[in-house]
Amino acid sequence: MWYDKNITERKIMSEPIIVVDKLRIIYNQGKSNETRALEETNLAIYPHEYVIIFGPSGCGKSTLLYSISGLQSPTYGDVSIQGISIAKMSRKEELDLHQNKIGMIFQAFYLISSLNILENVCLPKMFIGEAPRERKQSGIKLLRRFGIVEQADKFPSQLSGGQKQRVAIARSLVNNPEIILADEPVGNLDSESAENVLKILKELNEVDKKTVIMVTHNPEHLPYADRVIYMKDGRIIKEEVHKEKRPIESVKKTEVEKSPESNELQMLMNSFKSLLPQQVDVLLVPFKAKQLLAHLLSQLTEEQISMAEAFLKELLFKNITTETFADRLDLDLDDGGAGWNKLRANSFAIRTNQIIEQSQTLKEKPGQATTSLSRYLKELFNLHLSTEQEKNFEEALQMRLASQVGQVELAKYFDTPVAKGGAGLHKHTAEKIVREIEIIMLIKYS
Repeated sequence: MWYDKNITERKIMSEPIIVVDKLRIIYNQGKSNETRALEETNLAIYPHEYVIIFGPSGCGKSTLLYSISGLQSPTYGDVSIQGISIAKMSRKEELDLHQNKIGMIFQAFYLISSLNILENVCLPKMFIGEAPRERKQSGIKLLRRFGIVEQADKFPSQLSGGQKQRVAIARSLVNNPEIILADEPVGNLDSESAENVLKILKELNEVDKKTVIMVTHNPEHLPYADRVIYMKDGRIIKEEVHKEKRPIESVKKTEVEKSPESNELQMLMNSFKSLLPQQVDVLLVPFKAKQLLAHLLSQLTEEQISMAEAFLKELLFKNITTETFADRLDLDLDDGGAGWNKLRANSFAIRTNQIIEQSQTLKEKPGQATTSLSRYLKELFNLHLSTEQEKNFEEALQMRLASQVGQVELAKYFDTPVAKGGAGLHKHTAEKIVREIEIIMLIKYS
């Protein structure tokens, strides 16, 4: 039985998953405004391939993609999916094709504005009647995978373009289709978001073994593909193979054309030259979140830390309140939270809020900064200082806030005996206080 099963699997893998046979698409046929979108087109795509259909606007590449999806009926010719002609499918088979076998990703996202992000992702499962709890768990799992689970209860209007497209990808995957069709999926995105989406599609192909077909007019995207189909004036004019995944017997041997290496890396400092301090502050938020977590956390699982970091970014961006932050830390992982217990969540939220409040005082009330920070540190570390100790302690603080000394020098001031001008603190206490000061100064940076 095992042997027979493997023979069957090899047979399936050796046959095309999609066959386009002599396909022609003609709009307004026989009329004065007749348009030939596709001339006679033949194409076979095999399981687990990543195929890019490339060409200029109006060349017919999107028409070919929509024909493969079944959204565009052929004028002549045929399209088959897994050996079944779309034109001959029953209504039930066609419904199954669109619900379970093919996932579509569009340039314009097509998210429903009145539904929150999790509801948008789970929509395909609603149509097949899956129970609410099961579909919610599937949606949360995908949102977590693509790094946007903290956006689950937001609405599309509150997300960036890159986030919206990741939601659209999650929605296309929620019913676990074998085929992903993407029509200019990064056409509306900035370069960083576009690269992120392209990497996701590549991962879906390489790791999840999805058959991916993407339409693009951007030559920078071509290296992601196993095979590139070039189109012009409604015709396939050539193909370029980067990685051969088709069975040997099905391939007519051609020399693989080498794509030029992309040279997108730019010097980091060039990215900051024209930025305002406020813009640099925004770019530092992910780093701040990571450092603040490392400063505050004891042992937690990687997933719990990852989720907390995502919510902490939202807090630092002022998208959520401290109360909401604590609630999301306490929420179960399966429900889109960080899976902490309530005591830990509340304690962490309070400590985080203390640090943020101190950083705001440093930024907004520099005249009160030294006194406020000294009072905060004495209370936090239960310091009982003599008059001379307190004087030296605050002088050292003032020098650090004025950037006259670094953190190493500050630690030395703190653990130097009072008689020698220091604060006379124990070395380990001094180190803890310095770490607290440094994280506060980082968070206030702008």
